[in-house]
Amino acid sequence: MKKKSAVLVIPLLLSMLAGCSGGNNAPVNNTSAAEGDTKATETAAKPVTLRIAWWGGDTRHSYTQQVIDMYEAANPNVTIEPEYASFDDYWKKLAPQAAANRLPDIVQMDISYINQYGSNGQLEDMTSYLNKQIQVADVNENVLSTGKIGDKQYGVPLGVNVLGFQYDPALLKKAGVESIPEDWTWDQYKEIALKAKAAGLYFDDSMAADVFFNYYLRTKGKSLYNNEGTALGYEDDALFTDFFGMLSGLIAEGAVPTQDKLSQSKGVIEESNIVKSTGIGVWQWSNQYVALQIAVNRPMELAPMPGPDMQKGLYMQPSMYWSITSNSQVKEEAAKFIDFWTNNAEANKLIKGERGVPISSKMKEAVSSVLTDSGKQVFKFVADMEPKTSPMSPPTGSPEVVALLTDLAEQMNFGQIKPEKAAVQFREEANSILASR
Repeated sequence: MKKKSAVLVIPLLLSMLAGCSGGNNAPVNNTSAAEGDTKATETAAKPVTLRIAWWGGDTRHSYTQQVIDMYEAANPNVTIEPEYASFDDYWKKLAPQAAANRLPDIVQMDISYINQYGSNGQLEDMTSYLNKQIQVADVNENVLSTGKIGDKQYGVPLGVNVLGFQYDPALLKKAGVESIPEDWTWDQYKEIALKAKAAGLYFDDSMAADVFFNYYLRTKGKSLYNNEGTALGYEDDALFTDFFGMLSGLIAEGAVPTQDKLSQSKGVIEESNIVKSTGIGVWQWSNQYVALQIAVNRPMELAPMPGPDMQKGLYMQPSMYWSITSNSQVKEEAAKFIDFWTNNAEANKLIKGERGVPISSKMKEAVSSVLTDSGKQVFKFVADMEPKTSPMSPPTGSPEVVALLTDLAEQMNFGQIKPEKAAVQFREEANSILASR
């Protein structure tokens, strides 16, 4: 349409100029300028197709598509092809695409995978796009740097999260507990969990092995991985035994569902015990609270992690990242979309912090006016916890190590292996995996 309009204007423009020439027979040479404008318009309107991939549930898919629609409306030459799946299926799909050098232009990256994909040369270093195509001037440097591996920016955080316990206060009172202590300990956690069991309730649905073991290690001044990602970050296997002995012990006591029940409901919010009113709460990241609140549809609250030394263990973690892939042929347009996601107020009013509290301070303010009550709870919880956090460990995770730890945790929960034996096996196999990377 723009090209046709420009062509139609040229004769009209020439005739107008001729009429104003006052009888001067000298030619008026405006054709080349008009042709230049036409070429510039053609360049600006060059069609671009972006493939974007993410994981999540129906709510996430819905608003992400709305943001995509907004971007396409503002950029009519851009067509975006979405690709999405559940968390597990997402990585199964991404792996063969990476092997074939056919990754989408923009991929949602998890902290457990960004090091692997970045180190394998499958992600673009986004440093050159920062404060050019992607404006990050009002983003906390500590938050932005979590997307770095070495000196390369392989991801821009979509939002930040903090760990905690999300629960139904009415069910907690049914277990004879008025509230979660502000500075509670692991011992208090076990005591409350057993009170829940006595009241005919589950206290929780256990904990994601890698995430919460890493938190526990941090409270002890250690971490799951060393800074280089070449070995485990702790040496005393008693730390492993104590943590996983506690979790499997609560299952044996009946305060937490058995592993077969946990496996049946894994990843399905509607199948969680808190939704069914048979469990008091769940351990998870703050950005997952809003979706849980919708599913539960009852008043809920958030509590901090147990200690001692919660401040040493707690950290602000990016919920996930947007990364540009190395094989993309439209990297600059991909960067522009990431900027739109990060800095467009109307887009963020649709997102409402579902992927974590926005990294831009301006967007935090813009979104606050449209948050639901549960969204406001999350923003307040994250703001309250932020002063109590420590810097995050480098994103040196390994999917293979996570899979190993998850498998061993399930075996311990089934009673198929003792924590002491699992600790030794995990150390040997995890260090072998990390050393060979």
